Amino acid sequence: MRILTLTEIWIYPVKSLGGIQLPSSKVLEKGLPFDRRWMLVDEKGVFMTQRAHPGMALIKPSIDSERLTFRHNTDTVHIPLAPSGPDSGALQSVMIWNDIVTVREVSPQHSEWFSDQLKVKCKLMFFPEEEERAVDPAYKIDNEQVSLADAFPFLIIGQSSLDELNARLAQPVPMNRFRPNFVFTGGEPFEEDTWRNFSIADNRFVAVKPCARCPIPTVDQDTGKKSAEPLKTLSSYRSRNNKVYFGQNLVALDHGEIKTGDTLTLHANV
Repeated sequence: MRILTLTEIWIYPVKSLGGIQLPSSKVLEKGLPFDRRWMLVDEKGVFMTQRAHPGMALIKPSIDSERLTFRHNTDTVHIPLAPSGPDSGALQSVMIWNDIVTVREVSPQHSEWFSDQLKVKCKLMFFPEEEERAVDPAYKIDNEQVSLADAFPFLIIGQSSLDELNARLAQPVPMNRFRPNFVFTGGEPFEEDTWRNFSIADNRFVAVKPCARCPIPTVDQDTGKKSAEPLKTLSSYRSRNNKVYFGQNLVALDHGEIKTGDTLTLHANV
């Protein structure tokens, strides 16, 4: 009897910056705590990502009980986990894809630090938990909300899926190219494509939509440089309707704790 095991848990506190691997996490409706609750926006109030600014990959985060720390080369900055106080900006509207979301600037000083590192004028914005951003109604289960992720609260990828891709590549790529929240072992390559209802420990999830990939997987997360791979190879056998798919988007039905080593259990589709 095969066993599906959760082996990695990841959050990406600032959208499109580096990730943080966790041993355990609570599950929230909008996503894992602190996952994409911050975002950089340009002078027009439009979200910024590695698609246009691949150097964002080089800003690396870490977390403790009170704050996030971001490092770029030898420079660092600290951000409180619950931005507040006199330096926090007023609520304002910014754009992420076709959504308008209500956010606050963390502080002018923090925005200046990120502007200096990226050599482009930008602001660091925080998405308060009480603000709303609905998932695509075509895929909702119970009117779920999402943070500042592209579209859905969670992304899962099987290690076997990456292994199968890497067997086709001249230079293997790490999982961080694809920015999952959950990685599991024990499954067949790309079997997550077929999932609908499953649990991680006692937390039920619904797989709602395969993940169509943007160009970010072509950015080396250690150098910030772009190449054609792995999307060139993926497109040769993982494309349909002019989109390339890798991973499965999820919403959560339960909001308990998960940890690495938990078992994944598939349920009958109803």
